[in-house]
Amino acid sequence: MVASPNPSISFKPPSPAAALPPRSAFLPRFALPITSTTQKRHRLHISNVLSDSKSTTTTTTTQPPLQAQPFVSRYAPDQPRKGADVLVEALEREGVTDVFAYPGGASMEIHQALTRSNTIRNVLPRHEQGGVFAAEGYARASGLPGVCIATSGPGATNLVSGLADALLDSVPMVAITGQVPRRMIGTDAFQETPIVEVTRSITKHNYLVLDVEDIPRVVREAFYLASSGRPGPVLIDVPKDIQQQLVVPKWDEPMRLPGYLSRMPKPQYDGHLEQIVRLVGEAKRPVLYVGGGCLNSDDELRRFVELTGIPVASTLMGLGAYPASSDLSLHMLGMHGTVYANYAVDKSDLLLAFGVRFDDRVTGKLEAFASRAKIVHIDIDPAEIGKNKQPHVSICGDIKVALQGLNKILEEKNSVTNLDFSNWRKELDEQKVKFPLSFKTFGEAIPPQYAIQVLDELTGGNAIISTGVGQHQMWAAQFYKYNKPRQWLTSGGLGAMGFGLPAAIGAAVARPDAVVVDIDGDGSFIMNVQELATIRVENLPVKILLLNNQHLGMVVQWEDRFYKANRAHTYLGNPSKESEIFPNMLKFAEACDIPAARVTRKADLRAAIQKMLDTPGPYLLDVIVPHQEHVLPMIPAGGGFSDVITEGDGRTKY
Repeated sequence: MVASPNPSISFKPPSPAAALPPRSAFLPRFALPITSTTQKRHRLHISNVLSDSKSTTTTTTTQPPLQAQPFVSRYAPDQPRKGADVLVEALEREGVTDVFAYPGGASMEIHQALTRSNTIRNVLPRHEQGGVFAAEGYARASGLPGVCIATSGPGATNLVSGLADALLDSVPMVAITGQVPRRMIGTDAFQETPIVEVTRSITKHNYLVLDVEDIPRVVREAFYLASSGRPGPVLIDVPKDIQQQLVVPKWDEPMRLPGYLSRMPKPQYDGHLEQIVRLVGEAKRPVLYVGGGCLNSDDELRRFVELTGIPVASTLMGLGAYPASSDLSLHMLGMHGTVYANYAVDKSDLLLAFGVRFDDRVTGKLEAFASRAKIVHIDIDPAEIGKNKQPHVSICGDIKVALQGLNKILEEKNSVTNLDFSNWRKELDEQKVKFPLSFKTFGEAIPPQYAIQVLDELTGGNAIISTGVGQHQMWAAQFYKYNKPRQWLTSGGLGAMGFGLPAAIGAAVARPDAVVVDIDGDGSFIMNVQELATIRVENLPVKILLLNNQHLGMVVQWEDRFYKANRAHTYLGNPSKESEIFPNMLKFAEACDIPAARVTRKADLRAAIQKMLDTPGPYLLDVIVPHQEHVLPMIPAGGGFSDVITEGDGRTKY
C-alpha cells in the first residue's frame, strides 16, 4: 500500500553539505555541473523535422534547472517500503527522469518499483550494451549523469564495454545491477558474476550494497562521484534480497567520502596563472591544444582566444569546445587531424594543453611531439599531469576556474595590446591553403566525405552527431563543423564499434528538440542494429546516415597501407554474391517499421539527405560508398609529423 503524498516531507541534504562546497562547486572535466538534486530533466516529446528545430539546435546545454523544490515522497515518513522502492526514490531525489534499463530475474524488483514512480520513465533497450551506450549518449549530450540498469550475470557483464568507454572518455554515469541474494554470493549461483570485481578497474568507483539502510547514502555518493572532479562511471550492485527487504529509509545520512574530498583540487594557483601569462607574452608561435575537459568551459575558452589571438587545435573529444567555423580554429589534430593543426603543434614554441591527456592517437611519437615547445598542462586529474609528456608548467584544477583567472589577468593588465601573433597566424593560413581537407570523386560514386559535407550544409552545422568507430567516425570529425559543445558524441578512448545508434537514442531522449543524426558504418551499425526496435517503439526522431562500403573500412585502409592489401576477414558482404549489397540494411529498417531509402549516385544524394531530414520520426538512409577510400591525412601509429601521409587510396599499390 502506498500512502498519499505528504507535503510536509522534504529532502534534507547530507549533514556535511554545509561544510563542503555543493556539487556545483566542483566543475567537472567533462560534464555540466549538477546545480540541484531536484533538477528536472527533459521529458520526452517528439520534434524531428529540421525546419522546426533550427532555433533550438544551436543551444547545447539543457534547460535551466528549476528552482529547488522540497521533495515530496509517495510514502509517509515512517512507512516501511522495499529496498527497490528506496533505490528508485533515491534516483528521483537526484533529479533522474529517464533510465535505460533491461529487466531480468535479479533486477525485477527494481523494475516493479520503477512502475510505481511517477517521475522516472524507462526507455527499454533491446540489449544491455544498447542501454549503457544510450546512457552515455544521454550524458554526453546533456552533461547530466546517464543511468542504466541491468540484471545480474550476463546482463551485468554486457555493461562492461560501456563502463570502460565512459571511464576513458570521462563521462558521468551511474550503472545499477541486480545481484543474486547475499546468502548465494560466491556459490556460483544461476546468473551470478562478481560484477564489482569485474568492473573495478573500469569504473571510477563501485559498490556492493550489503545493508538496505545504505541505499540512500550510496546513491547520493554515486551521483556525486560520477559528476564531480574528473567525471566517470560508478556502479551499484544490489542483491535481490536487499531489494526485497522492508525498511524506513534515512534520507539525511551524510556521505562518507573523506579521502575523495580531501584530494579534490583546490583553486589556489594564482602564481601559476601569472607564469602562464608571462609565457604567452614571450611566445612567438603559441598553440592551444584543447580536449574534452574544455567542453564545459567553452565561453571562457572563446574569451581567452579573443584576448590572445592564439590558434586552437582540438582533440577528437574536444570538438565543439571552440567553434570550428572560427578563423582561429585549426580543427582536429592527431593521427587523422589536419596537416595545419599538426604543423602548428610541431612548429610551436608554446603548447597550451587544456583538458587533455596526451593520448597516443594525438601525440604519435612522444619525443617528436611539440619538441620545440614549452608545455603548459592544465587538467583536473593529477594522474594525467606528466603521465605521457612532462610539462614545464602544470596546474591540477578545474579548467573553467583556471581560464577565468587567466582572462581576468589578461583583462586587468591590458596584456593583450602586447600580443601580436599575426605572422604566426599568416604562416598557418598558408598551410590551410596548401593542405586543405579534400577528397576525390570517381564518376557517379558517392565520396563518403561529400555525404557528411552535404549533411553539414543541410543541418546548418547544428545537429547532434553520433558515430560508430572507424573511417566514417574520422570523416565525421573532419567534415562536419562543430561550433558548440555536446554536438559530437563518439567513442574516443575505447573505440567501441556499435556505439553510434544507442548513443543517438540517449541524445534524442536528453535533447528532444535537437536534430540527432547517427553517422554510422555498416560494420558498427550492425553491432547494435536491434536498437532500431527501441527507436521505433519510443518514436525517437533519430536519423541514420549509413555509409555502407561492405567492408571494415579502417582495417582495410591499414591492410592497403601496411599489409599489401591482403584481405584478412574485412569483407562484410556475401562472398558468393559480391555484386549485391549484403546484408540489406533496408530490410532491418522495414522489420522495425522505420522508413528507409538507399542512394548510390552522387547526383541523388542531396535530395535523399533532405528527405531524411524532412521525414517525421526516425529514418535510415543507406549511402553506398566505395571501399577504396582512405582517411587522410594520416600519421602512422608511433610516427611524427614528418611521417604524415596526404595522398593515395585503395586504388594504389604500396
